[in-house]
Amino acid sequence: MCFGDAENDHHMITFAGKGVAMANAMEATKAIADYITDSNDEDGVAKAIEKFVL
Repeated sequence: MCFGDAENDHHMITFAGKGVAMANAMEATKAIADYITDSNDEDGVAKAIEKFVL
């Protein structure tokens, strides 16, 4: 699982088993992600970890 919000994260998101984009990510990043979580200001990473890992 990896998290990203910008174009420089695209390769990582497509390579990871579960690519997660932040709600505040670029639209192109959201389009390639497997899942979109809340923004970084709303604890999006923690919420995705709770959903998929814990």
